[in-house]
Amino acid sequence: MIKLPVLSDTPAARKPEWLRVKLPVGKEYAHVRSLVDKHKLHTICESGNCPNMGECWGAGTATFMILGNICTRSCSFCAVATGRPLAVDLEEPERVASSVSLMNVKHCVITSVDRDDLKDGGATIWAETILAIRKSSPTTTLETLLPDFKGIWENLSQVLAVRPEVVSHNIETVRRLTKEVRVQAKYDRSLECLKRISDEGLRTKSGIMLGLGETEAEVLEAMQDLVANGVHILTLGQYLQPTRKHHEVIEYIHPDQFAKYKEAGLKMGFRVVESGPMVRSSYHAEKHLFDF
Repeated sequence: MIKLPVLSDTPAARKPEWLRVKLPVGKEYAHVRSLVDKHKLHTICESGNCPNMGECWGAGTATFMILGNICTRSCSFCAVATGRPLAVDLEEPERVASSVSLMNVKHCVITSVDRDDLKDGGATIWAETILAIRKSSPTTTLETLLPDFKGIWENLSQVLAVRPEVVSHNIETVRRLTKEVRVQAKYDRSLECLKRISDEGLRTKSGIMLGLGETEAEVLEAMQDLVANGVHILTLGQYLQPTRKHHEVIEYIHPDQFAKYKEAGLKMGFRVVESGPMVRSSYHAEKHLFDF
C-alpha cells in the first residue's frame, strides 16, 4: 500500500452546494436501467457511480471498462483496485458488443485499466472490442479512453489503426503534481501519446481534474501543452476523493473558475471545452463528433 503524503494542514471542507448530485430520471434512463438490471450488464457509469449517468444514458451514451477491474498502476486519485490482474478474457469483445447492442447505445465510450503486465498492453483486446461493436452495432460511434501503453507506440498504433471516432488519453493533472497523483505515469509521455493520436488525423481528447493542489497558472500551462500537442477536446472537472486512503481534495473549485477556464481554452484553440464541477471524461461525449 502506498502511503500518501500529507498535502495540506487544512483539507477542503464539506462539499459545497454546487456539487450536489441530481437523481437520474427520464424515460430513456429508466429503459436503459431496466435493460442493465435484466441482462446483468456492466458499465463503468454504474460501477463508478457517475453523477452524470442519468443524463448520459438518456442521451444514448454509455461507458464500458475492458481488460478486467484490477490495474497494474496505483494512481493516488483512482478507486480501481491495484494488483496482479487476471488472465485476459478472450470473449470480452463479443460480450461488450452484445451489451452495446442490447442497450441500443448510440455513442459508446470504452476505457480500461492499465495492463502493463501484457506484452501488447491490452491493445489486441482493444482493437477486437472496437471491431466487434462495429459489426453488431454499425451505427454506433465510438470513443476510446486509452492508457499510455508505457510509451510502446506500436501498441497504441494497433488501436489507432481501427480508427475510433474519438480517441482520448487523460493527462489528469498539471506537470508538478503528475508524479504524486499518477505514480507510474509521465507528463511528457502523455503529451507524446496525444500528439501521436492527433498526428493520425483522429479527434483527440484529454481531461484534467481540478482541486488537487494545482494553481491557475499551472492549469493554463497544462492547457497550452495540450493544444500544442494537437488536442481538440478538453474536459475539466472537480476531483472527488474516492476514500480516505486516496489523495485528499485540496480545494473545491467554484463554477465561475471553471467558466473562466472554458473561455481561456476556447481562445487557445480547443474545438470543444467541457468545464464544470460535475464534468467527467465522457460528459457530453456524444457531442464531440465535430467535423474536421
